[in-house]
Amino acid sequence: MTSVTSASYDVKWEKLPDDFILPDDPVDNIHQPALAAALTDSLEVAGQLSDTAVTTTNYGIFATVNGKIVVKAPDWAYIPHIRVPKEEIERSYTPQLQGEPPIIVMEFLSDTNGHEYSIKPTYPPGKWFFYEKILKVPHYIIFEPYSGLIEHYQLDESAGYKIQSSDDNGRYWIPQLQLYLGLWEGTREQSKGYWLRWWNEAGELLLWGSELAIEERQKAEVEKQKAEVERQKAERLAAQLRAAGIEPEL
Repeated sequence: MTSVTSASYDVKWEKLPDDFILPDDPVDNIHQPALAAALTDSLEVAGQLSDTAVTTTNYGIFATVNGKIVVKAPDWAYIPHIRVPKEEIERSYTPQLQGEPPIIVMEFLSDTNGHEYSIKPTYPPGKWFFYEKILKVPHYIIFEPYSGLIEHYQLDESAGYKIQSSDDNGRYWIPQLQLYLGLWEGTREQSKGYWLRWWNEAGELLLWGSELAIEERQKAEVEKQKAEVERQKAERLAAQLRAAGIEPEL
């Protein structure tokens, strides 16, 4: 992907006016809410979300560019630290003013447009241009839910996005999170398909809450079975002692 030639833009990080009407477009991919929720779920379960970290879903990230308000709403984003109460960012989020910029944004492709690749610099600017040149987000993920194709673009030394290759496991390292992002095929909440998931540095999959609950139930069942085996062994030993004329100690 060819990046826009670097130019000078007047970017201001200001609070969104209270009377500004945010776009209320419906999500353009039926998988988007579930994909986004799954990404956040495993981070929360693994304790990877601090009190000041925020993940957003179809939520406006705002900047004033050349005197005009620009709002983009990535399908999923990870903001590592906000400096204001979360109540102050209920309508939108302004990087620099209210906290740090996102370290990763994601777009889940629909079959309706190619806006995710737009490098249009004039108003209203394209998503790619806004993430790369204005927000300067280190990682931009474009995901095709139907085919499972992941495109990982990372800012290089020239502050432009460069596509990254996956490792031998088909995963991408996100150093700011100390996690790998990769593809997983399976079922979540009765929905079967491709999912974006996290793995830690040791290659262990970060579980969803539902998976952790199943795992804990299975562990409890194993412990219950072990306890039953031990009880039966104790009963057999007691019976053997009584047969030998020895009353076992209770």
